[in-house]
Amino acid sequence: MKFISVAIDGPVGAGKSTAARECAKRLGFVYCDTGALYRAVGLYCVRNGLDPKDPSEAAGCMGKIKVDISLVDGVQHVFLNGEDVSEDIRLPEISMAASAVSAVAEVRKALLGIQREIAENNNVVMDGRDIGTVVLPNADVKIFLTAKPEIRAERRYSELKKKGVDTTFEEVLSDLNERDYNDSHRAEAPLKQADDAVLADTSGLDFEQSVELICGIVEERRNVL
Repeated sequence: MKFISVAIDGPVGAGKSTAARECAKRLGFVYCDTGALYRAVGLYCVRNGLDPKDPSEAAGCMGKIKVDISLVDGVQHVFLNGEDVSEDIRLPEISMAASAVSAVAEVRKALLGIQREIAENNNVVMDGRDIGTVVLPNADVKIFLTAKPEIRAERRYSELKKKGVDTTFEEVLSDLNERDYNDSHRAEAPLKQADDAVLADTSGLDFEQSVELICGIVEERRNVL
């Protein structure tokens, strides 16, 4: 059986995870948020007093942790050494730690197998920073999802406020710009649009319109596979 893989890349706050998750649900595909894997590694570093920006410390922790993704009632959960950390990895400070550890080659290599195994055994919608360029270079459908920085920051700010996180729009925008720079300028698998990816800008779209855009691209591509 030939499984279909959909790779969605793009910067932080572009709405990849929420839109990709809903698109996967409508298509009947498995959803995989690869950024959650790096967040789990970043969480381990923060909890254990390790510097996620220090390549040797980030790489060294990989032998001490086990990161797994499991579907619970159709929803992705992330486990760190057996603990469900799906909520903890979404804290703002973990976002920056995730960005730092994702630049470490040893960390990316350790997590690569998990991601590819999911795609080999399922119809999958997978989102991240380097899915179409590195993780699944032969994906059937590649989409680069983006939006203007200010719009992405406003979305993330609203999301954090709903969770009760004490922050400001200016802080969120500053962190987002820093994350964008780090992700696109790192030496190891930098964020960039794959040559054969469809560019999807959701700046002027609401959630439902963004989902319809992604699903439309996938369905159009499936018709020619």
